[in-house]
Amino acid sequence: MLKYYLEKLDYHKMPKQLTKYLDVPSLQRLKGIGYFCGMDYASKDIYDFSELITRYDHSLTTALLAYKLTGDLETAITGLFHDISTPCFSHVIDYMNKDYYYQESTEELTEEIIKKDKKLLECLKEDDINPETIINFKSNSIIDIERPALCADRLDGIILTSIGWTKNINKQDIDNILENAQAFKNEQGQNEIGFTDSNIAKRVVIINDSINRLCHSKEDNYMMDLLASITKLALGYHYISYQDLMSLSEEEVMNIYSIINWDTFKSLFTTFKTIKKEEIEEINLPKIKERAINPIVNGKRIKWVRKYIKYIFFFYLMI
Repeated sequence: MLKYYLEKLDYHKMPKQLTKYLDVPSLQRLKGIGYFCGMDYASKDIYDFSELITRYDHSLTTALLAYKLTGDLETAITGLFHDISTPCFSHVIDYMNKDYYYQESTEELTEEIIKKDKKLLECLKEDDINPETIINFKSNSIIDIERPALCADRLDGIILTSIGWTKNINKQDIDNILENAQAFKNEQGQNEIGFTDSNIAKRVVIINDSINRLCHSKEDNYMMDLLASITKLALGYHYISYQDLMSLSEEEVMNIYSIINWDTFKSLFTTFKTIKKEEIEEINLPKIKERAINPIVNGKRIKWVRKYIKYIFFFYLMI
């Protein structure tokens, strides 16, 4: 399904100016970072992903989506590098850092990584793009905007997560989303991604709801926190360094974990790899990131969507 999505994003027709950025070292590193926070290596009884999706894939599809909607190379490049500071296990490291709600603690290294990538800087200079534009990606609302609004990063994340994890999206959904997605001006005068058809907007809200529910489930919270604890132990006892999380692939880090011969660590790691759903208990964590969305339809925020979102939030409180 990822291949189909790439085809619909005109992957083979991307402009040459964008293509040259795909080989820069800082972006290539993301091929070793899974999109699902290290859970590709977790118990198959908890996670059953349909295919391997990486942070590189997400970066590429975010860039292509942004370009499809805006035709602007600078915006596409900004999308391509918005996740450049993602370490191994992605948001698990935010859990480790106690950043459960915003899940942005790892973004602090964005500037350092970009300014150290000489090939990237050369490409930006050729295209007369200021590196600060890429570093400050949050200033581009097509790439990043506060919830419940939609941006390329968020819409692409919904599509990829439903392809790989929830499996509640089909080719027709992808066609409909891409055909109806459009950039509008929102209430604050910002560029924001919305839809031209209210039925498509509702479908995206429903798809996103299932993702939000999984991300708030006791199973996902338990597994994310467990891998955070494992990684914290590995760092604390110098089996790995934080730099390893920024330079090694997830597979390489997992291989290190697998040969650590310390009973406490081995027990936790074995649990991560083999635990069954019925063995997982509810754990008390601070408020986890809320993923509700409220899309624009033809330039206006539709009231039924707001009511639907409120209903979903109330439903979460009840369960």
